[in-house]
Amino acid sequence: MAVIELTSANFEETVSNNDIVLVDFWASWCGPCQMFAPIYEAVAERYPDVVFAKVNTEEQQELAGHFGIRSIPTLMMFREKVILFQQAGALPESALDEIIQKAKELDMEEVHREIAAQQAASTA
Repeated sequence: MAVIELTSANFEETVSNNDIVLVDFWASWCGPCQMFAPIYEAVAERYPDVVFAKVNTEEQQELAGHFGIRSIPTLMMFREKVILFQQAGALPESALDEIIQKAKELDMEEVHREIAAQQAASTA
């Protein structure tokens, strides 16, 4: 699947309407981002059921600020609108495969129960 470009206009819709979304926060001047791009695109081809997206932090400063992006590249994985993974720095191809597999194996009902329990405890 092709890597899509996310903006503040389509970010929420993309994350809400897809089961798993992997987002690469990057910038054109960033050397590590440029080195990571072919790896990201190669892995995207192997997972047609996962949305691979990129956010250009120079053009989408509001989005980068909203997620507290301080270092690029930063990868963030959403599943059912929940951030399951966030890490600054480029990953090797094998690590990217591993986090995708782990995300697919998660029991999301359990994840949602844990989030609800944490939210209930924080308001008590």
